[in-house]
Amino acid sequence: MPNTKSAMKAVRQNLKRRVTNLKALETIRKAIKQVHKAATKADGTKALTAAFAALDKAAKKNIIHKNNASRKKSRLSRMVAKLK
Repeated sequence: MPNTKSAMKAVRQNLKRRVTNLKALETIRKAIKQVHKAATKADGTKALTAAFAALDKAAKKNIIHKNNASRKKSRLSRMVAKLK
């Protein structure tokens, strides 16, 4: 348990941030799953747009590294390009 007042505040802040970060990661995972589920190129493109937005927001807020977001976007783009 934290002993000082500032340490207690830090614990509260960390809990809030953790919830926010987990929500963002969940959004990314759901968006990526939608891209993987896409059967046609049109569906894939729609899902890809949502996935890109989620990845960019997370990278902007430093929830994931920008190179990680870039790598995921690249792989998803190649996957959608292969769809018919």
